[in-house]
Amino acid sequence: MRYQAQQYSQWRPGVKVEAPLRLYQGNVLPDWVDYNGHMSESFYLYAFGEASDALFRYIGIDEDYRASENSFYTVETHINYYREASNGDPLTYSTQILAVDKKRLHLFHSMFHAASGDLLCTTEQMLLHVDMAAATACAIQPPVLEALLAILETHQELPVPKQVGRVMTISP
Repeated sequence: MRYQAQQYSQWRPGVKVEAPLRLYQGNVLPDWVDYNGHMSESFYLYAFGEASDALFRYIGIDEDYRASENSFYTVETHINYYREASNGDPLTYSTQILAVDKKRLHLFHSMFHAASGDLLCTTEQMLLHVDMAAATACAIQPPVLEALLAILETHQELPVPKQVGRVMTISP
């Protein structure tokens, strides 16, 4: 999927925000399947990137926004795998905004098997808003920040997913 804003819903002031957002769906593609016969781990991250792109379109980040040298870069990702996905499986995603400040976006995506409803995988991500020309962090542009804050206001009513903030360790 690439940016084709006319095919996607966009946030509008005063319109009720879904909690969580359900902006993206797709299928496991043949190239995503590894030698074990299931979706390869790297393609889970790729698919979550597509879900993030759907969020970006929803909040107004499109080709014009990026042409102004503004974008979000992912700076940290934590993925939890629960069930396998196979070639052709239908997938659907939910997105929850956990926190926003003037430069950062903390979000959580869940991937589900669209037919069974089974939770397949989750990711928690921290993104940084950047001025691409200066290669430095910068403030989120006001219309995008307005959209994110409106979504956050609704999403704060959701429980924080149990996977958020986990630390990976092997206990003795």
